[in-house]
Amino acid sequence: MLEELSIRNYALIENITLSFQNGFNVLSGETGAGKSIIVGSLSFLLGAKSDAEVIRTGAGEASVTAVISINKKNDEALQWLVNRDISIEDERVIVRRNIKTGGKSSIYIQNVPATRTDLADFMGILFDLHGQHNHESLLRKETHRRYLDHFAGLEGETFEYNRNFLSLADKKKALEVSLSSERDRDNRLELLNYAVDEIGKAAPKPGESRELESEAQRLGDFEKLSVFVNTAGNVLFDDETSVLSLARRARSSLDNAASIDTTLGEIQKRLEDLYYEAEDISEEFRSYRDRLTYDPARLETVEERLALLHRLKKKYALHTAEAGSPSVDAGQGPEETILAYKEAAEAEIEALSGAGENREKLKAEIAAMEKELASRAAAIRERRKAGALKLGERITEILSHLGMPNARFSAAVLPKGQGGGGIVLGPWGAEDIEFLISANTGEPLKDLARIASGGELSRVMLAIKTVLSAAENAGTNDSHETLVFDEIDTGIGGEVALAVGEYLTKIGAIKQIFCVTHLASIAVRADNHLKVEKRTAEGRTYTEVTSLTPEEKRQEIARMLSGDAGQAALAHADDLLLKYGNRRG
Repeated sequence: MLEELSIRNYALIENITLSFQNGFNVLSGETGAGKSIIVGSLSFLLGAKSDAEVIRTGAGEASVTAVISINKKNDEALQWLVNRDISIEDERVIVRRNIKTGGKSSIYIQNVPATRTDLADFMGILFDLHGQHNHESLLRKETHRRYLDHFAGLEGETFEYNRNFLSLADKKKALEVSLSSERDRDNRLELLNYAVDEIGKAAPKPGESRELESEAQRLGDFEKLSVFVNTAGNVLFDDETSVLSLARRARSSLDNAASIDTTLGEIQKRLEDLYYEAEDISEEFRSYRDRLTYDPARLETVEERLALLHRLKKKYALHTAEAGSPSVDAGQGPEETILAYKEAAEAEIEALSGAGENREKLKAEIAAMEKELASRAAAIRERRKAGALKLGERITEILSHLGMPNARFSAAVLPKGQGGGGIVLGPWGAEDIEFLISANTGEPLKDLARIASGGELSRVMLAIKTVLSAAENAGTNDSHETLVFDEIDTGIGGEVALAVGEYLTKIGAIKQIFCVTHLASIAVRADNHLKVEKRTAEGRTYTEVTSLTPEEKRQEIARMLSGDAGQAALAHADDLLLKYGNRRG
């Protein structure tokens, strides 16, 4: 869930830090106070496109930072981080995005640089943002399938089906390679065998190039090295005034002095240690100097070996992007890259060489797997159809209480089509799932993307999340931990507004809810109420956000009811708080 949001120099916001609780969080304020700026900054952090226009006038950059706690049961989010070697501390991650006046943007997840696509991918797992222009997962048909499977309790079956489907795809790919023309296969084998032979003759060793480069540098700069070594030898032990000679004389004199004044014993011991250390260094360095010789033939050999290693790396790393080439990491060291290519090539040679023997076996395995998958897909389809019917009925019922009395919701289970006389199997089954809605009596069912009102779409998501939260094992597979509703109260009031607030409260018992509203009957139920205000100081306009105390919340509810905090409005606010208010509000 979102624990903390820090915004700097974003639009009218100079510098604010907001803290949020689990449960139902409400953001309210006068029209134009800047509520949309808060939602905009959150959308910016969720990976939305942006430009330098969002930077506050006079500032060099805008930044938004969030502290997010991740439920230890949220396998999807945790696995996303593991796959990218991003560590999590105390079940929390820090996400930061900034943009400079030149338009350059930077993104970090736990101080690890990320792309905007990575950001949108990761934050899309944790957040659902619903408003006039942000509908995120609700408009993705893949999400429709996940919602239906969650409601119908099919996650386990569809996961196992998907695993088998991917295994079948791998086998079909292997068969395709096996069925390639003999000429192409022979040409490929010839190329791979040549590469393996060439690399085998070169026999590169891991880390070899680093050692050779060090040796080449030493031999190439031998003249300078020799001067430095001889100079050091003179200073250490050759000259009459060398370090070793001076240490020896000082030691002799101090020995005599210590025989007269025993208080010099400690200094005598330290000088003696210094002398032996100097003697040991001198001995080792003298041995090094005696071994130091210039060998132009060795330099030539080293340079030729380095050239060979780098040529092989260039040959077998830069060309791996070609079709059919074994995949290696071009960022490895020369020897590691070459050896990785050799290993991959040998594996492909083995696969190609045994293609004829494995072909019939693969065909039989594929036929058996297709039959098994078709059986699984048929069983999944029946359960999806039953679940879709119930899901549509329950969501339609909830929408009738949310200001859409004539709405009709349907989860369509559509076959992927007939192909070759049989069903078409996809990664998650033999059908596509699509949520459809008719907002008015007599209107045909249409896809959700064609709903014009962001407020209506937000209420559809509210209904979906309400149904899912009440389903068996609720919350265990829906990774979204925070739901953001903007303009969910557009065009509603009275009993409908009370119903919206009630459903938001129900979901808030399981998920973190973040809701921008202008209706007191919704805000009164908040666990955490924040108020957005605009102020002017020294000729500049600022947007500020404060977390309200119980009394301040009472005053804000009164203002939302009548535009002021008069006695009548306060009495009405007290009545709402007594009837609907949350104890923590």
